Amino acid sequence: MNYIINKRFQAFETTLTNFIINFDTLGDNYGNQDRNSLKLFQLQGETINVKSFRIPNLVNQIAYCLFRKSKAQRSFEYASRLKELGIGTPNPIAYYEFKNFFLFKKSFYISEHLNYDLTYRELTTDFNIPNYEAILRAFTRFTFQLHEKGIHFLDHSPGNTLVQLNNGDYKFYLVDLNRMEFRALDFETRIKNFSRLTTHKSMVEIMSDEYAKCSKENYNKVFQLMWKGTKDFQEKYHRKRRLKKKLKFWK
Repeated sequence: MNYIINKRFQAFETTLTNFIINFDTLGDNYGNQDRNSLKLFQLQGETINVKSFRIPNLVNQIAYCLFRKSKAQRSFEYASRLKELGIGTPNPIAYYEFKNFFLFKKSFYISEHLNYDLTYRELTTDFNIPNYEAILRAFTRFTFQLHEKGIHFLDHSPGNTLVQLNNGDYKFYLVDLNRMEFRALDFETRIKNFSRLTTHKSMVEIMSDEYAKCSKENYNKVFQLMWKGTKDFQEKYHRKRRLKKKLKFWK
């Protein structure tokens, strides 16, 4: 077992380690359990979130053991980097890894459990949310700030941004952080970063307008590129689904 604990939480090392070792029997299930398992625990009266990543396939077990950082380690390090850059994300607490000889097994990422009002996903399904357009424009400004600070969030998708409304002082927090790059972003990469967020042209129009204002680029240029990226992503997504159905026809 290998682990790193945030300096602020090192006094709770024994308790945190106990949560991990007894993860299967302790804690309360939270959210979707299909791909990875999430549980909530109580630490000194505060709720924390423990994400258990499933054991990777054999090739990745070797890669994570010898060559690559695990999803848990990347989540912890990227969260720490985001906090340094002033970007919202639940406070990182620790990560744990389990290895067996040259094979990587389980890993866990522990973070603060954040109370929030909605995710970006609700904006794609409920257009009657109060101050809907103001929230969407604020989200676009948040994304612009990510890009300005050299943050390329590769999983910038509907469920991965939490929103606190705060009476109009909207706050945004990124989650599911293990796929991220930190580098200067060209214009096309910035706009393509919106491609996974919605299928609705009306939302793309609003986000294009706000991003054009932030970047001082021409609206038509931003919209055409953002809408093309959205359509390209949807075509690729549905093509993959059709292929999977064909490959699994025998089931």
